[in-house]
Amino acid sequence: MSSGVEAEIALDAAVVLSLGMNRVLGTAAGLAAGGAGTLAALAEGRAEAREAALRTAEDYERAVRAVLDINARIAALDASQHRAGEAHDLPAEVALPAPLTLSGQPAEDLATWCAATDDALNDAEQKISANIAAAVAGRIFDLPAAALHSALPEARQGVIAEPATGRKELAQTLARVLSRVLPDAAEADHRHIAEAAERLVAARTAGEAEGHLTEVRLRVQAANLHAEAVRAEDERLAQERQAAEQAEAERRYVVDTITTAFGDLGYEVDTGFETMTARDGTIVLTKGDWPGHAVKMRIDPDEATLRAAMVRDGAPQSEEERRVDAEREREWCDAFETARARLAAAGVHSDVRWRIEPGERQLPSAPEAHRPRARPRQRERQRERPQ
Repeated sequence: MSSGVEAEIALDAAVVLSLGMNRVLGTAAGLAAGGAGTLAALAEGRAEAREAALRTAEDYERAVRAVLDINARIAALDASQHRAGEAHDLPAEVALPAPLTLSGQPAEDLATWCAATDDALNDAEQKISANIAAAVAGRIFDLPAAALHSALPEARQGVIAEPATGRKELAQTLARVLSRVLPDAAEADHRHIAEAAERLVAARTAGEAEGHLTEVRLRVQAANLHAEAVRAEDERLAQERQAAEQAEAERRYVVDTITTAFGDLGYEVDTGFETMTARDGTIVLTKGDWPGHAVKMRIDPDEATLRAAMVRDGAPQSEEERRVDAEREREWCDAFETARARLAAAGVHSDVRWRIEPGERQLPSAPEAHRPRARPRQRERQRERPQ
């Protein structure tokens, strides 16, 4: 080790997975029982056993995330149904599956629930769309929506439908076309579709009616494309948000782990401790018997690097001061290697890229090297910080 060092840092896959699970489920709830048991097994056994445990944990994490996605879809569809009910005065609601509460169920059970619930939601979505379509078509043609819904004709692939002629037949055809509108289509798109649909009432011939129906179909397609685009954008933003939250959780874990490791070795974090949780990731370490020396450490999460350098208060004025510098450097060297071992045990691995040997260069001077000791409860607050 040396007075100056740069190391590449990487988090163990088990730590990354654990942070992700805690972030998804909430640190207060902690890991569900199935996930916690699997992650605990990662620290034991041979390498092949560890890899198997990690794969099991990853499977569990994917299952948990799938459940949360399904739960979110249930909530979104329920909200869409309520909005549609208020807008179109729908008397009945389509029953939706209940969200699943995570309580340590095996990954296989979670996957089975997701598959069954996804099918049920697809069926419910079609029923909700059909209810809305029947209500809209019934209002336009002044016919009972229930009668239109019960007689809603099914489209047959490969068969060209004959132009609708009778008033009720035309209403049924309109209801079938409108039933393809996604429940979460924008209100503006619903109005756009309704404008074209209302022209059907004034149609004088079957050909004119079919022309209006074609316009309705085109507007339905456009509305669905818009709804799917909104879904895709929401998903993209959610993924970006989750990635940013995960990166922040990993950065905080690295900073907290490094601070704890050096704190246990007798170093104190600079009184500006709060700055170490900022984006720059800068830490200044001091010791009570180092009145004129400090270590300035910077953690760069974007480059996954740790840079550390010992600094002193002003330039050395004598050989005795240079001797003390070398002594402090060697002490820091030993502490850094000890801390690296502790970091590795906590899942933070460091690969030294370059180093400056003790006494090889004169220590740089910096104001950080001459600061008052940290407030007595500063490290205690750090230890109380939730991981």
